[in-house]
Amino acid sequence: MDRYERGRREFEGLMGSAPDEALAEIRRRSPRMYDALVEGAFGGTLADAELRRADREIATVAMLAAVGGAESQLRSHVRAALLQGITATELIALCEHVALYAGFPRALNALAVVDEVIAEAGLPRPAALRRIRLADHETVVAQRGDSGPAVVLLHALGLDWRMWENVMPALSAGRRVYAYDVRGHGWAAGSPNPFTMADTANDLFAVLDALGLDRAHIVGLSYGGGIAQAAAVAHPERVESLALLATTDYPFEAFEGRARSAETDGIAAQVVPSLTRWFTPAGLAVGGAGVRYARERVLRGNPADWAAAWRAFKGLDVQGRLAGFDAATLVLVGAQDVSTTPEIMSGIAKRIPGAQYQELPDTPHMQTLEKPDLVAAALNEFLPTGSPRRS
Repeated sequence: MDRYERGRREFEGLMGSAPDEALAEIRRRSPRMYDALVEGAFGGTLADAELRRADREIATVAMLAAVGGAESQLRSHVRAALLQGITATELIALCEHVALYAGFPRALNALAVVDEVIAEAGLPRPAALRRIRLADHETVVAQRGDSGPAVVLLHALGLDWRMWENVMPALSAGRRVYAYDVRGHGWAAGSPNPFTMADTANDLFAVLDALGLDRAHIVGLSYGGGIAQAAAVAHPERVESLALLATTDYPFEAFEGRARSAETDGIAAQVVPSLTRWFTPAGLAVGGAGVRYARERVLRGNPADWAAAWRAFKGLDVQGRLAGFDAATLVLVGAQDVSTTPEIMSGIAKRIPGAQYQELPDTPHMQTLEKPDLVAAALNEFLPTGSPRRS
């Protein structure tokens, strides 16, 4: 393969189209400039494997944004970044980063280009965010949808509301969908500890109060599922329905060990055991956006918050206490979940009369991060739409 052919192949792999099509106008204006781009740039440095294609596109978008006045080229490379698996959220965060180092005018111009390409690709704009003050800490609530039944999503331990980011748009048609950072996580990091699962349930009720909601459909995954059950036990009248994803109704012996490990070994030591529980081997090998997000979220965690959350989870006391819960309940398990296995989840379903039990094929513990479309489909079928029920 000569350098020209190498450049053609790299251009197509990086940009998603053949150079003679994408660069046709440049070729008409200057055949030599075209050759310099294809053979010199794409057949040279850009074809080297020292940087991943995705990393090259992040760098290119950042440099074009910082330079300014290169909106046409920026637009092409934002499209290429999406093609390489960089998410709209990451591109928006990149513009915010550029603002700190290259100034707001250029960052705002870049953000306009990113927004245009996101819309062109049919991707949703960011969820609306609002900060709310709870009894002893502040948190942030994300919202999609302006009318219909209220749905509140509770995230897993070690993550934040963004683990629902790829599910919320699909659920928001005919619903108001909210997700917030649980105490000790995300915006609520550093909240007072120790605390209990009862405290996290009270936080949920305080969030409902702040949003002006008497009742809501509660969806919780893993740790969030524990919070959802604790809330349903404490105040079932505030729970319109219950969806329990990849969770447990009893504490595991391992919970205390995970708390101590963060205290003694540090937060970085939690990455391997956590991610190998959360994702399939194939998901980890691909290393997509969900894996990148989860790894970074764990690494940025506070060991004290991590330990406090595991110790709160260790105090979960709900098994058998939802036997009289009469609202609709969905128990959703990943067939490949090695943490809260189908055996564990089917036991939960049996202990809640009338609960629906559903297995998602090829799905691991972190359902929303590896198989968001399957989760959204199951929740869309379970959750009602239309006018919210009046209390």
